[in-house]
Amino acid sequence: MTQNYKEFKFSVGGREVTVETGKYAEQANGSCVIRCGETAVMVNVCMSQEPREGMDFFPLQVDYEEKMYSVGKIPGSFKRREGRAADKAILTSRLIDRPLRPLFPKGLFNDVVVIATALSVEPDVAPEPLAMIGSSIALAISDIPWAGPTGSVVVGLVDGQYVINPDFEQREKSTIHLNLAGTKDAILMIEAGADEVTNDEMVGAIMFGQKEISKICEYIETVIVPAVGKPKKEIELYHIPEEIDEAVRAYGSEKLDWALDTFDRNERQTRQDQVEAEIVEHLLETYPESKREIKDSIYYLTKEKVRAKIFDRGIRPDGRGLKDIRPIWCERGVLPRVHGSAVFTRGQTQTLATCTLDMPAAAQKLEGLDDETEKRYMHQYNFPGYCTGEAKALKSPGRREIGHGALAERALLPVLPPKEDFPYAIRVVNDILSSNGSSSMASVCGSTMALMDAGVPIKAPVAGVAMGLIKNQETGEFRVMTDIQGLEDFLGDMDFKVAGTEKGITAIQMDIKIKGISEEIMHTAIEQANEGRKFILSKMLECVPEVAPELSKYAPRIISFMIDPEKIGDVVGKQGKVINSIIAETGTKIDIEDDGLVCIATYGDPEGAQRARAIIESIVHDPEVGDLFIGTVVRILSTMGAFVEFAPGKDGMIHISKLSNKRVEKVEDVVEVGDRVKVEIIKIGEKGIDFKLLEKLS
Repeated sequence: MTQNYKEFKFSVGGREVTVETGKYAEQANGSCVIRCGETAVMVNVCMSQEPREGMDFFPLQVDYEEKMYSVGKIPGSFKRREGRAADKAILTSRLIDRPLRPLFPKGLFNDVVVIATALSVEPDVAPEPLAMIGSSIALAISDIPWAGPTGSVVVGLVDGQYVINPDFEQREKSTIHLNLAGTKDAILMIEAGADEVTNDEMVGAIMFGQKEISKICEYIETVIVPAVGKPKKEIELYHIPEEIDEAVRAYGSEKLDWALDTFDRNERQTRQDQVEAEIVEHLLETYPESKREIKDSIYYLTKEKVRAKIFDRGIRPDGRGLKDIRPIWCERGVLPRVHGSAVFTRGQTQTLATCTLDMPAAAQKLEGLDDETEKRYMHQYNFPGYCTGEAKALKSPGRREIGHGALAERALLPVLPPKEDFPYAIRVVNDILSSNGSSSMASVCGSTMALMDAGVPIKAPVAGVAMGLIKNQETGEFRVMTDIQGLEDFLGDMDFKVAGTEKGITAIQMDIKIKGISEEIMHTAIEQANEGRKFILSKMLECVPEVAPELSKYAPRIISFMIDPEKIGDVVGKQGKVINSIIAETGTKIDIEDDGLVCIATYGDPEGAQRARAIIESIVHDPEVGDLFIGTVVRILSTMGAFVEFAPGKDGMIHISKLSNKRVEKVEDVVEVGDRVKVEIIKIGEKGIDFKLLEKLS
């Protein structure tokens, strides 16, 4: 044991959490191992010695690593080692990043890396909230400048009671899954999925979680940091020289007023580019080495003017009032061969949403640290360069795209029909065609319409809207904006996305750039979002008033039913011989799941599915005297009888005396091999099944 080893214990949601420092990873700027039950997460943070040259944004990199050994698994990849991070790990990295980022000092351009590694995981203790708390502790005790600590919890709503960090069973029953982070005084980050909960239930969950977060922060600040914290490094932060800022204001203030005095986005951008060029050219004569500082000063002055216009006069860059929503228009069924499609347009934000239906076996296979092995509903979001007018090559989805897709997926999951009622794998893709803010919420709206166009019997339509915030840090006064566009997101203090049905909330995501928001702001934003969401829903329903009564003719028709799981082997047969013969005979696709759910799909021949079902049911049925079957004569003994296969691998005999009411000399006088016959079971004995011929069909 090292001399610097320290152990701390505190409670989160009634469960003991242990933090160890000074034992591992001693060369990191800050390090800790955080444990609860049998779950353990290590977090290490490092900062470069010098700022990265040419940076104009803070280079923070956060990675959450899922080690398969933590749950006793070997990775299934060819190399048998962890590869590219799974979507869930990427989403967790984002959860860690978002509350940490606003608390770093402005002007810090040194690289900072936060790596959280799940070392051991038990099902009842999720590692993600521990990784978030551990990241806060590692930064707080490091010498990296940071205005934390923060705390993080998951809040559930189980049987009407709020629960902190619910266990596996509670997570299954909970109607809210809320990831929450903040300081001891305010909320910094929200990420939530919910089953159409009310505004009050959601705000109640947030404030319940904030109380626990406050306790966590208090313990880190008063116990852990004084015991093992390092003095913070004194770093010269980038700043704009005061004389340059004053010169920009003196020369450019009125010019920027003119540039911003238009509600047309393209005209405003043209004017801004022109004015910026004039200001830079003029001031470079006096400050020839300070082009960056001049441009940064122009940015902050522009931000100040736009915010003041909204705050003081309630006028937004495009002329809307604070609660106004941009013009909306929609289309449905725009792609004839696609199972379901829709276009949703709000202002200059537009998405093309498509829905594809397939067999349950098409569900996405997952490999991670929990027990979830597949995903039946797949929601994907693409953001090509052309949607913002940029000449960018296509590339694989980044963290932002994965995050936006997950948010929309979470918003729609509560309204999807259960697999038992609608046995389909469902893939919805949103290709953003044009973007000027709130494209993730547009994808929620477009996806709802595409699902309805495809005939998916959703419980209720879902819409989403993004809320913005301008807050006066000195007075605490604030203005909340509905349906923010790109400039308002860029220059504002908050991006608060709320999705839900007419009845209630299904998803929330909040990112902020300031050091937390209050309960009052939360209430205002959620109530205002509720108004906006219902207006947007009304516009969507004008285009798609109800779910399509039938599936597309190009979509598979699937019937499903249950069989005894112990009979699955009989249906499949040796080396798949039985099930393959059924598929070949009926022209269907057949999936059988471990619990005995059988799904049969046809493309254009619904009778084939019924034939396949009849065959499978005959295989799994335990024959009884009096049962009727249609079978095929497979073998004949001339003076004794005919053997009839009534189900794959099952046969019985019609004794020659049971072929007719009259005397039969030889079996071939009545039936031949290959004949289709209708028979009735008259006896089941040790030697097998005896039939009586009712009718010769062919």
